[in-house]
Amino acid sequence: MSAVSPNQAADLAWLLKGLAEEVPVIRGSVLLSSDGMMKAAHGLDRTGAEHLAALASGLFSMARSAGGKFDGNTEVRQVVVELKSSQLYISWAGFNSVLAVLAKGEADPAVVGFEMARLIKAVRPFLDTAARPTAVSDGRMT
Repeated sequence: MSAVSPNQAADLAWLLKGLAEEVPVIRGSVLLSSDGMMKAAHGLDRTGAEHLAALASGLFSMARSAGGKFDGNTEVRQVVVELKSSQLYISWAGFNSVLAVLAKGEADPAVVGFEMARLIKAVRPFLDTAARPTAVSDGRMT
């Protein structure tokens, strides 16, 4: 397993920019750790990107829970939310990583989903997020 170092994480925004250039209906995108920490963003201000990361983490977590309960598996391929004039796509992007893309309402879901999957497949090992250390009972990190 390869995980993204802090310096590499900052460099991942160019991937998201490339995705937006490939699919012009994308309004913004965020690469996040599965627990909601923003790793890279494009097309959104910092507050909007952090908000989208938190929302995507929650929705992805709920989808995993639904899969575990009703599908016998917590693997989530994609979560799609259709809003009045926007669409939100959330996909697994590697170990502990999620990609969230906000697109205009007229976006073709097949095109957005395909391009997201293509990006993830092409660079997936670099999207992994290292597991966070866990605290032990004496307060030290392991």
